[in-house]
Amino acid sequence: MYRDLVNMERKLDWTITRKRTEVQDTLSRPMTTTRTLRVFLSYTVSGQPWQQTEGGQSVQVNVETGEGVPAWQLKIEGRLLELPNQRSKDRVPPRKFSTFVKHVVVELERDPAQYPDSNVVEWVRNSAQNIPPLDGFAVRRRGDVPLKIRVIIHLEQQPEVFRVHPDLGNILGIKEDTRVGIVQALWNYIKLQDLQDKVDRRLIRADAQLRGIFGADAIQFQQIPERVNRFLGKADPIVLHHTIDPTIPPPEKPIAYDIEVKMDDTAMKSRISHVSVNMASESAKELTRIDDEIATHMQSLQNSHLKRSFLKSFADKPQEFIQTWLESQSRDLETILGSGPSEGATVRQDDLRRSEYFRLPWVEEAVAVQEGLRLAAKANPALG
Repeated sequence: MYRDLVNMERKLDWTITRKRTEVQDTLSRPMTTTRTLRVFLSYTVSGQPWQQTEGGQSVQVNVETGEGVPAWQLKIEGRLLELPNQRSKDRVPPRKFSTFVKHVVVELERDPAQYPDSNVVEWVRNSAQNIPPLDGFAVRRRGDVPLKIRVIIHLEQQPEVFRVHPDLGNILGIKEDTRVGIVQALWNYIKLQDLQDKVDRRLIRADAQLRGIFGADAIQFQQIPERVNRFLGKADPIVLHHTIDPTIPPPEKPIAYDIEVKMDDTAMKSRISHVSVNMASESAKELTRIDDEIATHMQSLQNSHLKRSFLKSFADKPQEFIQTWLESQSRDLETILGSGPSEGATVRQDDLRRSEYFRLPWVEEAVAVQEGLRLAAKANPALG
């Protein structure tokens, strides 16, 4: 039972160490989550004929200042939706809309001859320019006729999302994902199809579908990211279609579009880090206390085992036990004092009575030394 407990403790220590390593590895890697970005499109109009008619007074048109000139203004705004049932302490300050996009293009479908103003408006993020984040964008143009607008939004996602070429996407069943997610999906396919070489596990064998992806019958494991990069492209932008009709009052509520974006899950990483740190400090103290208790119990068990063996031997054969014990004590005493029946040689009389004692390896050497001393003394009586 004691050995089973020791083995169980060893397995538990190994499991705790492995889990701690997994947590540290998780914290070192980027943790992503999918959130919903809600984009609002709305517009306002000014100087339109129906507005001047409603007022009952004619407005003087000033071309230089733009007063009284029919015009409209498109607004593109957005905000990140909050998670349901989120604790107040886990909430972080909301990010501005411009931090989610890296490039916005607004295309106006109207006659360039009639409206010479630019019909394509672009906004590109420039990290070199220290521009504060924006809640949205506004485009103002002159005009009093209905027109269609196309808004193209290139998202800024962390980690970056790529479009997968159909040749690879049809095999893995994905169209867009992060580079890590695509490599992981390919690795799962390799494991599912058992494409690892049986002898050299670093070698990946290509099946009929992957042969066109790898460009060979087999590749090394470390070559997988390189092969995957060939089939990655920029993610498709988000395209929103909208219509502006200045001839009628604009809608009271904006039109909303929900877009899924990938972003760092800072809340989850913070919670895991907080829990792991607290658990590490508290667990270290608790484990130290338990280890001390285990060491004490182990010593107690060892002492109890020695006592039991001593008493059991005495109970089974008392006379033989006492004789053996006295002989052991006598040998120990002779060793400590350096004296005994053989005048300090610590050789017992019982040993001298056994013939096998004189067959030990040191006997021949002792005889040779003694015989040498005897012959030397005979040759030179003065030494004797």
